[in-house]
Amino acid sequence: MGVALFWSAGQIDWWPARASIIVMLAWITATFIIIFRFNPNLLAERLGPRKGAKHWDTVIVSILGLMQLVRYIVAGLDQRYGWTGGFPLAAQIAALTVCILGYTLVVWATASNTFFSQIVRIQSERGHTVSTGGPYHYVRHPAYAGAILYELAVPVLLASWWALIASGLNVILLILRTTLENRSLQGELTGYIEFARQVRHRLLPGIW
Repeated sequence: MGVALFWSAGQIDWWPARASIIVMLAWITATFIIIFRFNPNLLAERLGPRKGAKHWDTVIVSILGLMQLVRYIVAGLDQRYGWTGGFPLAAQIAALTVCILGYTLVVWATASNTFFSQIVRIQSERGHTVSTGGPYHYVRHPAYAGAILYELAVPVLLASWWALIASGLNVILLILRTTLENRSLQGELTGYIEFARQVRHRLLPGIW
């Protein structure tokens, strides 16, 4: 991420890029602490063989990773060549706040879900059950909601409307992944249909 941003921008004295990297590092650190201290079995799930992974999920995650890299390169080139032009500092600071809130929601979901894997699969060998605590009390896919907030905010933080195109595609992919995952869980995870009846909204409380 740092190489993509600073290399394409041709400079390292770029505070929005540094801020976005700090947010990412904070998310990684918080996730590690939560998993290592409170749910070490989830660490084994994330590092071990990924049996039962959905083919469509592998495709979506691969495209997401690629488009995230493209976004940072485009934002760096925008910074270097000034494609977007002037950008309000207040908007960048507000976007930084949204980035932090987005990943805070992801961390909260991780802490609330013992089965928070990076891939879509039913962890039957671990006694997979439905998670209903924390943010799952309000929406069925809170981590995706947090990720979407970050995707929409980080191009504004980096002052690049062009980077927003890549982020927009990522938002579409995240919504698609949410839809497909929701369908898989209802068909394969015991108790999820009842959970879906109780928590009706997927990403936005009271809306959708």
